Amino acid sequence: MKPLSIFFLFLGFLAYGQQYFKSEKSRITEGGITTPLPIFQNKDSLQQKVLLAKSIKVKPRNRYTEILVNRMKLALLSTKSGVGIAAPQVGINRNIIWVQRFDLPQKPFHYFLNPVITWKSETLNLGPEGDLSIADFRDQFYRSNVIQLKYEDLHGKKHVEIIEGFTAVIAQHEIDHLFGILISDKIKEQRNKDFQALQTFQEIVK
Repeated sequence: MKPLSIFFLFLGFLAYGQQYFKSEKSRITEGGITTPLPIFQNKDSLQQKVLLAKSIKVKPRNRYTEILVNRMKLALLSTKSGVGIAAPQVGINRNIIWVQRFDLPQKPFHYFLNPVITWKSETLNLGPEGDLSIADFRDQFYRSNVIQLKYEDLHGKKHVEIIEGFTAVIAQHEIDHLFGILISDKIKEQRNKDFQALQTFQEIVK
């Protein structure tokens, strides 16, 4: 095979996500595939390394991806109060998140594969955030009020969606996890920034 062909094959490999490593397959299936995966905690030094690592793309049409997606949802539901979770929080550094859609009827949970924020509003929301992986920590954070999100589903279909409000906040929080960013570190960066309060208006329809 010519070097140029190998190069383009390698680029395609990166574009569509790497195959799962043996250690990932073991973790994804351990304990029974119909049970929730344990949620990693920042206070554990080994688990913290996973939480602080940057995640990589995932293959949508893959048996292990489907198992991981399902077990992530079970892990999230097992918390009773969680509104989102990212794959690093169950020990897998792959680009998968679950988000509760407060912007839709019945407030369902949705998964997103390889999510990318392609645009975000300059207007920000300030609100409280906690984290399933950081016990006894909660603070106020600024997040864009509106985002445009590009992602895939388990069938490999690509989607682009505008998400607003609290749902947008959750999505931004979970995507931070994919970059190894925890809110306990994010708050330190936020304190070094200045924010200006803006007044907004709404038209009165008569």
